[in-house]
Amino acid sequence: MTGFFLPAFIKGFALSASLIIAIGAQNMFVLRQGLKGEHVWPIVLFCAMADAGLIVAGVNGLGGVLALFPGLSRALSLGGAAFLSWYGIAALRRAAHPSAAMVEDQPGMTLGAALAGTAAFTFLNPHVYIDTVLLMGAVGTSLPPIERPLFMTGAAMASLTWFSALGFGARLMAPLFTRPAAWRVLDRGVGLMMLALAATLAQRAATV
Repeated sequence: MTGFFLPAFIKGFALSASLIIAIGAQNMFVLRQGLKGEHVWPIVLFCAMADAGLIVAGVNGLGGVLALFPGLSRALSLGGAAFLSWYGIAALRRAAHPSAAMVEDQPGMTLGAALAGTAAFTFLNPHVYIDTVLLMGAVGTSLPPIERPLFMTGAAMASLTWFSALGFGARLMAPLFTRPAAWRVLDRGVGLMMLALAATLAQRAATV
């Protein structure tokens, strides 16, 4: 019986991994917090649980409900564009000041602020709903009902595995980031990527 269900688990794991393992705003935030060694477990668990909840909702039909409210996509795109612009500008300002780029010199985030940032990167990105609720939801609902729990479990495990590797694996690169130049390069890359993503979301909102 286990062998019969295994393909559903693998299908969920593989599809989820292929969608999650990409350079994006959420991943860059998790990476930076991992390098700082700050609230890594709560951030990793939040990301994994959020993905799991959205996947379960998608497989259980939330995608069809979201399709009835096209204005929601525009609101999410505009909110995400504003948030990413703010974060991107902050990263570029850090990169422009060597002393501010050093992680040791930066004030630590409270747990609440870290989780609020994680939530913003997670839920203000319309692509997360496309990937988890719509795409994975469509694949999950195409399976026989008896296989869907294994599909969702596999997808959730891929998310937990990836964010754990990203958050805790970042510490392996910590020696590199003892130099201000490394943080400047990272923050410059983060800032430019966030502004590019913000522009994409703003353009998306204008066409919705």
